[in-house]
Amino acid sequence: MAPRVLISDKLSDAAVQIFKDKGIDVDFQPDVGKDKEKLAEIIGDYDGLAIRSATKATEKLIEKATNLKVIGRAGIGVDNVDIPAASRKGIIVMNTPFGNSITTAEHAIAMMFAVARQIPQANESTHAGKWEKSKFMGVEITGKTLGIIGAGNIGSIVASRAIGLKMNVVAFDPFLTEERATQIGVKKVELDELFARADFITLHTPLTDKTRNIIDAEAFTKMKDGVRIINCARGGLIVESDLVEALKSGKVAGAALDVFEEEPAKENALFGMDNVVCTPHLGASTSEAQENVALQVAEQMADYLNSGAVTNAINMPSISAEEAPVLKPFVKLAEMLGSFVGQVTDAPIHEVEIIFDGSTAGMNTRALVSAAVSGLMRPQMPEANMVSAPLLAKERGVIISEVRRDKTGIFDGYIMLRVKASDTTRTVAGTVFSDGKPRFIQIKGINIDAEIGQNMVYTTNIDKPGFIGALGTTLGENGVNIANFQLGRKAAGSDAIALLYVDEPVSDAVIEKLTAHPQVIRARALSFDVEA
Repeated sequence: MAPRVLISDKLSDAAVQIFKDKGIDVDFQPDVGKDKEKLAEIIGDYDGLAIRSATKATEKLIEKATNLKVIGRAGIGVDNVDIPAASRKGIIVMNTPFGNSITTAEHAIAMMFAVARQIPQANESTHAGKWEKSKFMGVEITGKTLGIIGAGNIGSIVASRAIGLKMNVVAFDPFLTEERATQIGVKKVELDELFARADFITLHTPLTDKTRNIIDAEAFTKMKDGVRIINCARGGLIVESDLVEALKSGKVAGAALDVFEEEPAKENALFGMDNVVCTPHLGASTSEAQENVALQVAEQMADYLNSGAVTNAINMPSISAEEAPVLKPFVKLAEMLGSFVGQVTDAPIHEVEIIFDGSTAGMNTRALVSAAVSGLMRPQMPEANMVSAPLLAKERGVIISEVRRDKTGIFDGYIMLRVKASDTTRTVAGTVFSDGKPRFIQIKGINIDAEIGQNMVYTTNIDKPGFIGALGTTLGENGVNIANFQLGRKAAGSDAIALLYVDEPVSDAVIEKLTAHPQVIRARALSFDVEA
């Protein structure tokens, strides 16, 4: 059955056609996103939801989305999606962060010119029949210093345009490396230095707890007299009441704002000020950008629903269409390794170390880490999945780390989990053979070669004669048929393990009989999701 996608906001016909061309059953209802009750009534029928900004994917809506696998936002902002709620249900949230980058960057440059030369005010005056040439004295852009707060995709485009205008560009971004700064032609500085040096300041950072109110009254005191401020990023980055006072005092010569603390902004203290240019959140509003993001989100969602490729996801590591087929069996392996440890561990888990050896070190390890953590947590938290597990682990204070290393053993590549719980540390390793099936290759440091089945029995025992016979007899007497039997030990007479692949689930009563055997230290029934 073909996946079904609901488009609940206005998207172009070309985007609808992309879904159809890729074999997706698409339902185009561009106004249903505004009808909360109707949307909630029908959302359970769909595998994907494509939206712009009108649809609000709230926790209540997501609860009713029983089949939903992916939400695609045509645009960069996902303020209208409850990402934690989606993550907990395993719903991937995608956006299109690059489809409107050029458009937004160009708008910021246009706003900079507008505030430097007072173009909107001069335009209004001239239309009114006035000729106030001396009133609108502007400043040149050339040779001035532009301070960019946020040097990501949009910020770097603004930088390139500003450099072309012969401006000096400095940038503040905690994630900007010196190498990247050199590459895009800017000087990396701390925020206070940016404030002190910039003639123009433009913001291109998301709104987070760390960036909210990043420009306030205190920040203005650190700036040059006559600085000009441009914000085409997010409302809330600037304390608007502080900006009003800075504009009145002349500390700030002008401001150009495309975004506001409250939108739609019908009233604002900045409106009507002579030295302020305002536009109604037009950063992404070009016909090219709107078409680009619509086509991009359709491609991304269709690729995910058809092949498992994950692109521009907010809450899930990206998996390209090319690597998805190769990665799939290793994702399954990582999940099973995590599931094994999760099923044999009752004590609270504190730390998880995931070691990628050989060829696996060159794979998309972020996706593999998500899979391993989801398998680890699911025995205690059945709702855990690749999307939600890292979030759930973080909420519980579990420390997750990964190690990549060159080939160390006979296998081209394998994955090892080392899990520290409050009672002990457990290790398990596995690989994928040429048949595409995952195998356990080491448990507790003991080498084995065990096929993974839906129902299994795991024991730790003392290596003494008679154990195998007793184990087989107990299972046989209770109607449990053994499909595969793997043994391993550290040394003769020391700790040993047994891993049995059986045809049916093993009851607690049978496990109790196995545990009662004097040579058995521990016995545990296991189950694995072996479906592809």
